[in-house]
Amino acid sequence: MEQPELETPGGTAWPVAGGVQSVNRALQLLEHLADAGGAMRLTELEAVSGLPLPTIHRLIRSLKDNGYVRQEPSRRYALGPRLIRLGEIAGRALGAWVTPRLADLVAEIGETANMAVLEGDEVAYVAQAPSAHSMRMFTEVGRRIPLHCSGVGKALLSQLPDSAVLELLQRTGMPAKTPRTLTDPYSLLVELAEIRGQGWAVDDGEQEAGVRCVAVPVHGAPTRAAISVSGPSGRITANRVVEIAPILQRAAIRLSADLQGQTR
Repeated sequence: MEQPELETPGGTAWPVAGGVQSVNRALQLLEHLADAGGAMRLTELEAVSGLPLPTIHRLIRSLKDNGYVRQEPSRRYALGPRLIRLGEIAGRALGAWVTPRLADLVAEIGETANMAVLEGDEVAYVAQAPSAHSMRMFTEVGRRIPLHCSGVGKALLSQLPDSAVLELLQRTGMPAKTPRTLTDPYSLLVELAEIRGQGWAVDDGEQEAGVRCVAVPVHGAPTRAAISVSGPSGRITANRVVEIAPILQRAAIRLSADLQGQTR
């Protein structure tokens, strides 16, 4: 029999009946901590989760005792070191599973394809399929880069509300990587609105001069994710961008469906 679900203020449905209720709620709290950049106060967790404060305190104490949460000097609770090993193993497994699908994109488009996820306040590359060109991009798996100046970063940010984007940018700043990098948060919000409307993002030499990247969000994935293709601006021209974007969007839809199937 299916368990009834609790709809949280953040919109995530969590099963609440049966013997695994406490597990579901503990996982919910970890997700909220991740969505907030890794750390929150108990009262903030109460507001976003809809759970009673005594329940949150009990669950957080158990997570803390097991190393999945730690308490900061500010008395905020943050994701703990025990999660690092789980994340690394899960990331490698995800990368191995996604790489053949990225290879299909390379075969169709002819440029290096990547998958990245939102990890804390940064982009983390989890999979790559390189192109056959002698001049190609060498963004390696495991590399972490800022969100505001990359195609995949903007595709990831487009999945957050503007308020969360501004909070994140306050933590990270917007350092200029090239003369084309956006360094004003409100200009970036305007671009994110366009990305949400059209469904794809472009990094036009903002992370690395002479490089253009086209990226799309992978909606419905278990974590915030994006896929992209990148290459020299001379090969990925403005005209090619509008040809590449629909191919990436179709690939993202297929990938999202496959990922959701993997988690059921």
